Amino acid sequence: MLTQEFRNVSTYNDIISEIASGANKVNEISDKAHLEQTVVSHALQNLIATGIVVREKAITDESNKKKVRYNLKDNMFRFWYKFVPDGMGAIELDRGELYYYNVVKPRLPEFMGSVFEDMCKYFTLFAGLSGELNCFVTAVGKWWGTDPVKRETTDIDVVGLDKMSRKAVLGKCKFRNEPIDKKIYEELLKKNGLIAKEYTVVQYLLFAKSGFTDWVAEHAEDDLVKLVGLEELYGGGERADWKNAAGI
Repeated sequence: MLTQEFRNVSTYNDIISEIASGANKVNEISDKAHLEQTVVSHALQNLIATGIVVREKAITDESNKKKVRYNLKDNMFRFWYKFVPDGMGAIELDRGELYYYNVVKPRLPEFMGSVFEDMCKYFTLFAGLSGELNCFVTAVGKWWGTDPVKRETTDIDVVGLDKMSRKAVLGKCKFRNEPIDKKIYEELLKKNGLIAKEYTVVQYLLFAKSGFTDWVAEHAEDDLVKLVGLEELYGGGERADWKNAAGI
């Protein structure tokens, strides 16, 4: 596929490999791939144009040039570069199935984390536009930065904004086999105050693959904390609209 789009395939292959391994800034990609930053920047623009890479900004901090990340947008590329190169020996020996069950399958939750986050973002936008949330959400993204209290880097998986009334909803996504517990619940509520001060947080969303503990179910206030399991997240009917939009 890269050969069909680009001439210098090795350069693009190296850049994609570094992004897949966790490098998401131009200088990081440049250092690890041993390429000039101008070469990396030009290649990234081409990869964005072909839908392979996405340029992400921290929502509410879009003007901050330091808060820019490059990630793989195409999930086929993400899967390939995350798992296939290390397993080529096994695959070529016709032992791909063994490699999958011993190496790939145990790490699928790790791979699915960002995919699940995208699903949650589309849900938040759809639900906000449909009047199912406490504000009319018209923009959704992710936020990352420094927690001034803990003085450490942190992020918020889902931020939905009502830019007219300056209201926001914050979400946490967990694609794992254990239910969301009290600790995760309280961590999300402590995220209040991290995004731009002009926004008032009016609701919190907890998205879970495996449900919620009894404590969370009992303490979640319907008007403040919305619990979203797979059944609601990936329901039928009108949900097909945002599922199709998300390419799910």
